[in-house]
Amino acid sequence: MGSAQTQTGTQTKPKDQTDPPRAWNVVLLDDDDHTFEYVIRMMGTLFGHPKERGFKIAQTVNSQGRAVCLTTHKELAELKQDQIHAFGADPLSRASKGSMSAIIEPADFGGDDEGGPPGGGKA
Repeated sequence: MGSAQTQTGTQTKPKDQTDPPRAWNVVLLDDDDHTFEYVIRMMGTLFGHPKERGFKIAQTVNSQGRAVCLTTHKELAELKQDQIHAFGADPLSRASKGSMSAIIEPADFGGDDEGGPPGGGKA
């Protein structure tokens, strides 16, 4: 008969590891129905961006068709997208019938063009 060995030490299972939360970009999309002034005011009101940053975002969305306004967690990105969609028409543009459009996307898709901290986004 063979001898059975018993283990006296306890084995621990590795802890379940979770990935860190994914960062999301709030991306403003260009149209021909809103003025730079509208974008600057919206960026200040919704994101707290100073006028200079709002102007840079307006330039970027005008020249590139899109601009990252904020990089954050998904729930806040969704809220900011909803706020952009609810901001209303541009009173300075006769063509403006409503708010601008925005999307959210994983930050690793579009990314921050200046490599700054989250919240920087393209400008």
